[in-house]
Amino acid sequence: MTSVLYDAPGPRARRRNVLLSVLFSVLLAALLWWVWQALDDKGQLKWALWQPFTTADAWNTYLLPGLWGTLKAAALSMVIALPLGAVLGIARLSDHRWVRVPVGAVVEFFRSIPVLLLMLFANELYAQSSNIASEYRPLYAVVTGLVLYNASVLAEVVRAGVLALPKGQTEAAYAIGLRKGQTMTSILLPQSVTVMLPAIVSQLVVIVKDTALGGVMISYAELLSARSTLAANYANVIQSFVVVAVIFIILNFTLTSFASWLEGRLRRGKKTTGAVLSPNDATIAGTAATGAGGGVA
Repeated sequence: MTSVLYDAPGPRARRRNVLLSVLFSVLLAALLWWVWQALDDKGQLKWALWQPFTTADAWNTYLLPGLWGTLKAAALSMVIALPLGAVLGIARLSDHRWVRVPVGAVVEFFRSIPVLLLMLFANELYAQSSNIASEYRPLYAVVTGLVLYNASVLAEVVRAGVLALPKGQTEAAYAIGLRKGQTMTSILLPQSVTVMLPAIVSQLVVIVKDTALGGVMISYAELLSARSTLAANYANVIQSFVVVAVIFIILNFTLTSFASWLEGRLRRGKKTTGAVLSPNDATIAGTAATGAGGGVA
């Protein structure tokens, strides 16, 4: 099969692709074998180092509370950053310069600062406030940093998604008398959701992973900091890293799988849902339309 952008490979190209695939598989297998041998030589494959992860104590005391901390910070950040990013993105498209320019400056400012620096600054700011209890301060700092950075990135995603739509959509909406706010909420945003969804999901995955920065730098009780405590008690640093990495992979894979399902559902929902007319129905409808046209004339 060929398309405008892609030509089906010929026999030589197919043989080359097969050869490269086999070569890559061999190199990957050799790398995995080398890693396995290196771990075995250092005694890192002993069952005693992996056995703690089969007990309830390691999960109930360390991993599950850390996982709850990760999910809590990520969920709060997503719930706040998504609508805030949408508002900022729409504001950047405003016709009013007094709205567009300040919002653009805010977005570019927070998008340019590393999220870790935002967390550290928020933690120090909350430390000066007597209204925030010390046990809640790390959570607030992590969520603040994640929201400020990711809302700014999501604002650009929303702006780019809306601008990616054909201008005819906006012109048609104005032609039927819709105001700009109605055009944005009823025409542009619903159509741009499927365009923006992959980038939005990628940013949500970043939010889940960046919660680990709070555990490393400001002592927030999340999954990676729980791993550190667990490894100190069971002396299994590499094994704990492997288990935590698998947990993060499962979390992010679940998130992307749900997003893929949602994207497919949205695309199917945009297809026509009109009933199929039989030939007789079509004839009656055409006759009625002709009669109505003649009456108007």
